Amino acid sequence: MSMQAHVAELERRHQALDKELKAEMAHPASSEMRIAELKRRKLHLKDEINRLKTVH
Repeated sequence: MSMQAHVAELERRHQALDKELKAEMAHPASSEMRIAELKRRKLHLKDEINRLKTVH
């Protein structure tokens, strides 16, 4: 997998997590632990994307 393809896949996963997070937050019985986990995973992906973009 090329670097660009890898970054594109990470960006796709980041967007999917964003949609999932928004849906979870809109749910009246949302779990704070679930929201925190989604935010943590989303931030981790964002950091990885930025790291890959600045290295190459």
